[in-house]
Amino acid sequence: MNEVKVLLEGHARKIKGGWIANSAAVLVRSNGKNIIVDPGCERKRLLDALKKEKLSAEDIDYVVLTHRHEDHALLAGIFRNAKVITKGSSVPGTDVRLLPTPGHTADHISIAVPTSKGLCVIAGDVFWWMDGEKQAIDVNRKDPAHVFDMEKLVESRKKILEIADYVIPGHGKMFRVEK
Repeated sequence: MNEVKVLLEGHARKIKGGWIANSAAVLVRSNGKNIIVDPGCERKRLLDALKKEKLSAEDIDYVVLTHRHEDHALLAGIFRNAKVITKGSSVPGTDVRLLPTPGHTADHISIAVPTSKGLCVIAGDVFWWMDGEKQAIDVNRKDPAHVFDMEKLVESRKKILEIADYVIPGHGKMFRVEK
């Protein structure tokens, strides 16, 4: 059965002239493959977290990017043996599905992973909160940062909440979807 492990919880804080942010970096183990979703931009913390899982950058088979913003994608290149995936319907050789979830960006995807506890969706920036902000689920919530198309973002949020048992947001804590 597939395993999902949040290596680094995503965070985001607005500062004068920009942001300090790093996405959730997630390890998925599926059918003998090691997959990193959104490696982010905090190299030492990510490599230390991988080491705790008895893995190195060379052990990663696939890097899946929900979108190409730097706080999600900057470290994709450190995984020299991995194939980088930004689109498609699945991760080859696994039952990990890629779902189009536009709104934050036009080409945003989320990753659906069946696990023994239910379906876990790694949602990137379909869902995210700033540091210290209450994680209230509101499909119509206007994000404090970039939104490409709010109507599509609302549709993507609804889509994820309909299918997921658990959601890992781009920034914030994993949450269980109440059905």
